[in-house]
Amino acid sequence: QAQLVESGGGLVQPGGSLRLSCAASKSIFSIMGWYRQAPGMRRRFVAGISRDGITNYGDGFEGRFTISRDNTKNTVYLQMSSLKPEDSAVYFCNAGGLAGNWGQGTQVTVSE
Repeated sequence: QAQLVESGGGLVQPGGSLRLSCAASKSIFSIMGWYRQAPGMRRRFVAGISRDGITNYGDGFEGRFTISRDNTKNTVYLQMSSLKPEDSAVYFCNAGGLAGNWGQGTQVTVSE
């Protein structure tokens, strides 16, 4: 199975932007996606992208968040803009759906 390693999280002020990256250890032919989980909440789907670039977004994410993918680098990205405190969560990379591979997660904190 491919290993997924997220990066790019951190502390950002409200209204700011971050770009998360997820590098896979080998080529991924399935859908790759991002989920997030805030403390005390269930994991929530953010966005997904197929190998040929077809995207879909969870409710409320399209417009502020953009998912993209570079198959030559086995990497998927999540560009987040106009961030709000309620976007604070651990963001997880996924390949192959809920029963597929998961990264360890990267913390995003939106705060003054």
